[in-house]
Amino acid sequence: MSAPPDPVEAIKRLYYQTTKATILRDLDRAIDLLKSLPDDEARARAAVYMDGLAQMRSEWGVKAPPPPRPRR
Repeated sequence: MSAPPDPVEAIKRLYYQTTKATILRDLDRAIDLLKSLPDDEARARAAVYMDGLAQMRSEWGVKAPPPPRPRR
């Protein structure tokens, strides 16, 4: 039986592999992984990669699409 994947390592991989085309998807996945971390120590290790992903999104000017407007 193999050990479960380390969420911090998964966030790190997302950081190094993200592109302008995938940044929103990758950032959403990283946030989900961050929420699964068990303690502050693990979250602190992931923080630098989370900050980097947010910086890339900002520098690339990628914005999330607006939510759909309600129909009348």
